[in-house]
This record gives sequence, C-alpha cells and structure tokens, in this order.
Amino acid sequence: MLVAQQKKRENIAEYILYMYQIEDIIRAFEFDLDAILENFVKPQLPDASFMSQHREWYTDLMRQMKAQNIVKSGHLNDTQEILVELSYLHNTLLNMTKDEKYLAVFEAATPFIDELKSKSDLKDKNHIEIAFHGMYMKLLLKLQKKEISPETEEAFDAMRVMLAYLSRGYHKMKSGDLDFLQN
Repeated sequence: MLVAQQKKRENIAEYILYMYQIEDIIRAFEFDLDAILENFVKPQLPDASFMSQHREWYTDLMRQMKAQNIVKSGHLNDTQEILVELSYLHNTLLNMTKDEKYLAVFEAATPFIDELKSKSDLKDKNHIEIAFHGMYMKLLLKLQKKEISPETEEAFDAMRVMLAYLSRGYHKMKSGDLDFLQN
C-alpha cells in the first residue's frame, strides 16, 4: 500500500507494473485476504502496526476487482486510466510536439513492441500497453529465475527506456511542468 503510493508519486511506470503484480497476487491467493496478509504482506512488514492499513487496502482492491469483473484477468480501472493518459502523452509527443528524443526512443523500441504484439494475444493493445506487458513479462521471468537471452534483454531495454521517458513526461505533465506549446 505505502509502496504503491510512493511509486505512483515518483515513477508511474513502476506503479503500473507493481499494480499488475498485486492484481496477480490477489488472483493467485484466490481472493483470500487472510492468506494474502499472512503469506505475502506480513513477511514484508517491519512490524504489525501497518497490518490494518494493508488489510483495508487489499480489501478495497479485491472489492474493486470483483466489481469491475477482473477476477480472472484484466486490470483495475484506475490503472487503465493511467495507461490512457500515458497513451495520450505518447501520441502528443509523437504527433503534436514531435519530441525528437522521444521519437528516437520510440523508434528504437517499435520493432520489439511489434514483434511482441505478433507473438502474443495483445493484438488489440496499443504500443504503450504492449510495452508494459513486455516489462511485466521480464519481471515474471526474473522472479522465476529464468534466463533471458541477450536479444530479449535488448528488447526489454528498448521498451524500458521508452517507458522511462514517458514516465518522466507524465509526472511533468501532472505537475504542470510540461508545456506542450514550448516543445
């Protein structure tokens, strides 16, 4: 909970990946709040004083997931809304401001995103969503201690750089420090 709040303030890309992970943890524990708290949350807490906050947060997330019918798959509306904002920023940087740095990082990532799209069930997703799914795939591979080939690492790195650029731009946009007319 506190980790999510910090990530949301500091790095929106990390926040999205964290929320993808939390959604999957809730699903893996089959929405059993006590099991989540005992087996996942409690081992990470410095002391039990934070347990009630985590109980409340996970209870709310599970309620939202059930209400939004994403018990088996999918992402929370709040997370999806941020993805829409990132897609808006992406399109603005590419088409309106023609941000040269972003054009370069996007161009570097595009072949890898397109390849991931062609090899997955993400055909209806945009470049930003596909890049996030790619980065989440990397996280899962690392958690499973699976080897990542140099070619795949190159693809992940190109997507990471693109999402990092977007993430910085997102925080500037949200704080009012990104002036599209001056770019």
